[in-house]
Order: sequence, then structure tokens, then C-alpha cells
Amino acid sequence: MKIIDGQTNLLGRFRKNVTESFLSDNCPPMGIYETLYDFRDSFGSFMGTEGTHPWSQGFPLTTPLENFNGPSLPDSIDVTSEDRFYPKAWGHPKLREAISKYYNDQYSSEITPENVMVFAGGRPGIYTVLSFLKENVQVRIGNIEWPAYLDIMEQTNTNFQIVPFTKENNFHPDNNTYFDRSGLNHKTRLMPIISNPQNPSGQTRWGEELKELVQLAEQSKNGILLDEAYEMFHSPSVSGIQFVQDLDNSNVFIAGACTKGLQSPGIRVGWIIASKKNIETLANYSSFGMGGVSHPSQLYAVKLLETERVKQARKAVEEHYNWQRKRYGEAFRNMGLGVYTGDGGFYHWLELPEGMTSSELNKRLFKRGAAILCASDCDMARPHSKDPDYVTPYARFFRFSFGPLLPETFESDIQLFKEVLNEYMQDTLHQNN
Repeated sequence: MKIIDGQTNLLGRFRKNVTESFLSDNCPPMGIYETLYDFRDSFGSFMGTEGTHPWSQGFPLTTPLENFNGPSLPDSIDVTSEDRFYPKAWGHPKLREAISKYYNDQYSSEITPENVMVFAGGRPGIYTVLSFLKENVQVRIGNIEWPAYLDIMEQTNTNFQIVPFTKENNFHPDNNTYFDRSGLNHKTRLMPIISNPQNPSGQTRWGEELKELVQLAEQSKNGILLDEAYEMFHSPSVSGIQFVQDLDNSNVFIAGACTKGLQSPGIRVGWIIASKKNIETLANYSSFGMGGVSHPSQLYAVKLLETERVKQARKAVEEHYNWQRKRYGEAFRNMGLGVYTGDGGFYHWLELPEGMTSSELNKRLFKRGAAILCASDCDMARPHSKDPDYVTPYARFFRFSFGPLLPETFESDIQLFKEVLNEYMQDTLHQNN
């Protein structure tokens, strides 16, 4: 009996010890997920279920854009025994060929499949690039950017500095600001991270401005990571590859994916375009750290990139989302909101009147089954737990996503938003009086 008790006590002590996690707890959820969890706790179900309004989320419609003659989306692919082999570390040859052909056809570039590395979505590619940056590389990033950049930079111990985004510079600082070497020693290399069109504001660098940006990035001691997830959501579509003069002798990295313009976030296929030397490093990482990407997903992506299909898709995406951006923008202006949105992407970048905050607006929206993304979650100076006294300068700003919204929900979307906003305005006015 004593032996049994002793064994029981030992097992009890063992169970107690294994409940202590071996993993770091320095891994909070990305800002958008924080909103989704808060919404679930308030509304009682997840965003995306029937009766909810996904204004906080960054995904496109995954159905054909029939109003603008969008192409159908593939509903099947053929899988052979070879597709059940391990995938190649750098990507399926057919997909690398399709991606390089896409850029060369659309932007008159001259990249080869050896300039392409396939990842399981855009963010693993971005994460991997930052993971292998040398210590003397300093990242420059706008004060307002996609929330996950901050999490990725912190987890990869990236050395980064913030570039101011203000109403005064229209949340669109000039190119030279990203490459300012004041106070730096001669060993430091600079690599801006810029989403273009920009998430969350839709501000876009194109034409001569984008050309100048790429020219700066190709100069000695410089590089750039251009995240072009929203490439097709602008007139015209934009890619920095159009202006790259010597990719194989540069540190230009271009991130793309099937997630937005190709309307297929669920297949988790993305890529990095870079010099052959840098692609070799990324592929070597994949050989032990990733193991390649699902063959069926890559073959589905090949279908999405078929020449005539992708030409039709680009036109439909551009026209549909230009239309949505315009009519939602007009409605928000009529409500008295500040609209600072650029001419790309599928978000509106909005400011509430004095005395109001986006966090309080969201609490009220939660009760009605809706949510926006507070600008504080897009603040790259937000230090998570490092400084609990930090106060974001963007408390009145928020991102509204019209990406996943069906055309026929416009009236009900605006009506619901207007009702909640008016209630908040009336309560604020009453409190102030």
C-alpha cells in the first residue's frame, strides 16, 4: 500500500511538473486575432458565422466577381502519384515557371524560375527573410503597417526603426525617409519593409514614385522587402519588379501570394522573388525548416495563373474593388468621418471625431455582430508588453475592410455602421454636456 501511495505521489509530482510549458510565453496573438477573440467573447460566436459582419478581416471574396466578368475559380485539380512525393524545397517547377512568366508578361521583367521561392503563404516568406537578416541590417518600417509585421520582427529579433506616418504627410512619407542614414555608421545596411498598396491605408506607390523607390533600394548598402499582397487592387496593378534593373545583384525582395488578387487564401501559397543567391539561402532553409509546400496547392496555383485566366482576373479585381472603395468612401464621408484612404487595397483608413476612440466603437459594434480593426493594432511602435504606459497616437483611427463584402450587403452594412456610430456620437455629446 505504501508503495502504491508512493507511486501515486510520484505520478502526481510528475503531472504537476509537465504542466509547466517549455515554450516561451512571449508570443501574443497578432492584432487581428486579438480583435477576433474579443469579438467571440462579446458576441458569443466567431466572426464569419451567419449574422456577423467581417469588417475587421483582410480577405477577399472567394467567389467569382460576376458583376465585372471575373473568371470562375478552379473546382478541382488532377493529382498523380508523383504529386504524393515530397515537394521540392524551392517550389514545384511548374509553379515557379508560372510565377516568373506572370511577372514577365505583366511587368516586362526578365526573372527566371531560379528567382522564385514558394512558401505556404506570404507571411512565412516574410518571416523567413527576416529570420536570416545579418546583424548589420536595419529595417525601416512605417509607423502604421500590417499588424503581423511587428510580431514577426519581434520574434526574429529584427533591428528596426519607425518611419513617421501622420496626417501631415498623409500617411505616405516620401521614399528618401526610408533610407535616411543620419546617425548610422558605414557598416549599417538599410532595408525598408513596405506593403504596396499599403495595408491598412491603401496608400500606393506607383509610376515614377515606385521607380524612385526601387532605384534607392538597388543602391549600395540598401535593399527592400516589398509586400505586394494587394498588387492587383490598384489602377494600374503595381509591382516593383517592373523597375528592378539588376535583381541578381541586389537585395530586393518581393513578396506575392494567391491570397488576395487570386482570391484563394485557403490554399496557402505565396512566394518571394529575389536574387538567385538569396533564393538559394531561402531554399536551404526550406530543406530542413519547412520541407516544401503541398503539391496539390501548388498545382491549384498554377491553374490560377494561367495566362488568359489571370488577365481576366486582374481586370475584374481592379474594377470590382475600385467600385467598392468609392461607394463605401462616399458613405463614410457623409457620416462625418475623416477618410485618409489611398487608391489601392480593399480597406478604408478612417478617423473618428474628437472625443471618440476606435476601441469604444468596436465594443459597441461587437454587440451588433460587427467589428473593425483598431489602428492601435497596426501601430508598429506598439511595444506589446515592453511599455505598459505607451499610448498610441492613433486612438481615433481604424481600418474598415470591404474585401469580403458582397455587393448586395452595402446598404445594410452602411445602415448598421451608421446606427452604431450615431449612438456613440449621441452618448459622447451627452457625456460632454
